[in-house]
Amino acid sequence: MKKIRRKGRIAALSVCYQMDIRNITSEQTALKALEDMHLDKEVHLFAEMLTEGVLKNRALIDELISKYSINWDISRMGYIDRNILRIAVYEMIYLPDVPHAVAIDEAIEIAKIYGSLDSGKFINGILDRIGKKLSCEKNMEDLPASGK
Repeated sequence: MKKIRRKGRIAALSVCYQMDIRNITSEQTALKALEDMHLDKEVHLFAEMLTEGVLKNRALIDELISKYSINWDISRMGYIDRNILRIAVYEMIYLPDVPHAVAIDEAIEIAKIYGSLDSGKFINGILDRIGKKLSCEKNMEDLPASGK
């Protein structure tokens, strides 16, 4: 499962990167790009879910990244870093079966391979802040309602 998801994340990164560089937001274009990769079925399905999820929720995801990336405007981030962040944030918000720590660790490992020398640290800092915020919100939801 771990290898399938890692390959799916990398495939999603490739498609999101290509679309970001070309300023394309079409889901059909993304799905065609994934088909052209000739991925195993499980890898393809996970990559498709991530890619579609990032595209559909990009405004919210980018807003959250911008809020927690201190002194960094999202438009100034490198394409690879920005799209690794988008995929990880999508997982943290919308995939409850993926623990935040796993989404963060995977993003860091992928950044070490495809990003710059400092990408891992940069991504870790932003995702750690976002993860803490999301965990705090989740814990607040789990509290029982007051009996007023």
